[in-house]
Amino acid sequence: MLIYNSLSDKKETFKPLSNKTVKIYVCGITPYDTTHLGHAFTYVFFDTLVRYLKFKDYKIIYTQNVTDIDDDILKKAKEVNQDWKLLGKYWTDKFLNNLKQLNIELPTHYTKATDSIDIMIKIISKLLLIKFAYEKSGNVYFDISKVKKYGSLSKFGEKQMILISKERGGNPNDPLKKNPLDFLLWQKSAKNEPFWKSPWSDGRPGWHIECSAMINKYLGNRIDIHGGGRDLIFPHHESEIAQSESFTGKKPFVKYWMHTAMLLYKHEKMSKSLGNLVMIDDLLKKYSANEIRYVLLSHHYRVPWEYDETMFSKAKRSLNLINNVLKAKNNKSKKDKDSLEQFSKYMDNDFDIPKVLSLILNLSKDKSNSASIKKIMSILGFSLQGLPLRG
Repeated sequence: MLIYNSLSDKKETFKPLSNKTVKIYVCGITPYDTTHLGHAFTYVFFDTLVRYLKFKDYKIIYTQNVTDIDDDILKKAKEVNQDWKLLGKYWTDKFLNNLKQLNIELPTHYTKATDSIDIMIKIISKLLLIKFAYEKSGNVYFDISKVKKYGSLSKFGEKQMILISKERGGNPNDPLKKNPLDFLLWQKSAKNEPFWKSPWSDGRPGWHIECSAMINKYLGNRIDIHGGGRDLIFPHHESEIAQSESFTGKKPFVKYWMHTAMLLYKHEKMSKSLGNLVMIDDLLKKYSANEIRYVLLSHHYRVPWEYDETMFSKAKRSLNLINNVLKAKNNKSKKDKDSLEQFSKYMDNDFDIPKVLSLILNLSKDKSNSASIKKIMSILGFSLQGLPLRG
C-alpha cells in the first residue's frame, strides 16, 4: 500500500510502527459554528481510510479532538452572550449528529482539549526545563531557534511563515517573543476569561500544544498517521512536530502526514471566515447521506475542487444505477475475487477512491456483480439501508 506523505512530498510504502496496529490522529473541529461541506470532506475521507484499513485486518486506534478552548470560541461566546462551555457543547453535539447522519463512525477516542490540561502542563514544564521554551509575564513560548528543521513540513521560508501566522491566529508582533515565529504554549488569561492554574499564571493553553498533549495521552510518543485539512500544515502541524519531538526525543513523531485538499466555493476556499459555506444541515434537507458521501468521495482527497450543486444529480443517477444491481440476489460470483482485487489495487495507490467509484459503476452493468458491489460500497461507508434513494 502506498500513502502520500506530506512531509516527504512523495508516496511511501505503508509500514505501521506496530505490525498490525495503526495509530491515527485527525485534528477535529473548533466548536463555535456549524459544520460545512469542507469539514465533511476531511472526515468522510478519514472514515473511509479507517474502514479500509480494518478491511485489511489492521487494528485501529483512532483519536480525534475537539478544540473546546480557543480564541475563536471565546470571541463567539462574547458576541452571542453565551457561556463558552455551553456554546462548545451545542456545536459539538451538532457536529456529532452530522457525523452520524453521514454514516461516519466515531473514533476510538473522541476527546476535548480541556480534558488534557494536566498533560499540557507536564509537556510545557519539560520544554522549559530543557530550554526549548521560555516564560515571559505569565506566557510561555516555544523557542523555534532550538529546532533547526522548523519549516520542514510546510517548506515555507521565514517571511512566508510570518505572513501565514498572522492569517491563522498567530501574533508575530507580540513584544514578549524572542522571535516572531515563536508560538504560545501557555497564555495568561485576560480578566473574565476562563483559566486553569499553572506554575506560570492562571491561564489557558495555546492551540498547538493541545493536539500534542492529546496524542501523547491517547496514542503515545509516536503515531502512524496524522491527518487534517491542508490549511493546518502551517503553523499547527509544523509546531506540533517541533514541540512533540523536543518533548519526547522520539523522531519522527508522525510516520505519515496526510492532508485533505481545500474545497472551493465561489472561487475561494470554503471557510467560516469568508462566510462562503455550504452547510451539512442544509444539504441533508435536500439530499440523502449517500448522495453527499458520493459527491465527496468522487474527488481525490489531495486534489482541490470547487463545489457545484449539479454534482448531486450525477451522484443520484450513479447511486440509482448501483441500487438496481443491489436489488439482485447477492449470490457469490467467480468474478468477486477479481473485483475486490481491483478495488484494493486502487485503494492501495494512495486511496484513489474516484477510480473505485468508476469501478463500481462498471461492475453495475452486470447484476452478477451484486455481492462484490455490496462489499465495496460497505467498505466505502455507504449506508446500504440508505438505498434505494428517495425521489
